[in-house]
Amino acid sequence: MCQRREKELLADLRDAVINFDEEGVVRAARECIETGVDAARAIFEGLVPGIEEVGRLYEEQVYFIPEMILCADVLYKGLELLKKHVEKKDVGIKGRVLMGVVEGDIHDIGKNIVKMMFEVSSFEVYDLGRDVPLDTFLREYRRLKPDLVCLSTMMTTTMLEMRRVIARLKEDNPGVQVMVGGAPLTEKIAARWGANGYAPNASRALKAAIDLLVSIKNNPAVYSAG
Repeated sequence: MCQRREKELLADLRDAVINFDEEGVVRAARECIETGVDAARAIFEGLVPGIEEVGRLYEEQVYFIPEMILCADVLYKGLELLKKHVEKKDVGIKGRVLMGVVEGDIHDIGKNIVKMMFEVSSFEVYDLGRDVPLDTFLREYRRLKPDLVCLSTMMTTTMLEMRRVIARLKEDNPGVQVMVGGAPLTEKIAARWGANGYAPNASRALKAAIDLLVSIKNNPAVYSAG
């Protein structure tokens, strides 16, 4: 396929998400598959920029909840078609990841994208879903003893719940490694609350997680599971 057509398809995927065009995303995704466009590139350079733009439109009150839901449906339709064609890759480190959206928040688009990125990079992922109570995080952390806990929230009203979860996890095991992300957070807030890692968006979450786990591997004394 020529480079120009590939760029057009990536733009078509992005625009389909923004315009909640399900037929458009299906058409573009299928052409990507049929013509050999890298599925991971189609997702992270097509679908993901689309949903990021939707998030911007929501913040500026151009879009509201109904539009967000429609756009998310289109995103997931594209992901459904493309993710089965994403080749697993070896990123040089493996680990068990526990993730979820904190209690009170049902926005899980970013978390779901991060989950897929971890899975195609050969991480063992345990997804607790959205609106997850603190006690559930604690119970599953104790049961699974993951290498990394990833917390997400998209709402300022649920940010403090994230701080509570971090505090209780650290109380349970000071060596627990926690990475956080979400629109209302900053690196400064994450550090103040005791998080070990922070990702400003889904596309940078995998690198942040790998960097954190590599640092643990190189300095095992800082981490003690369980």
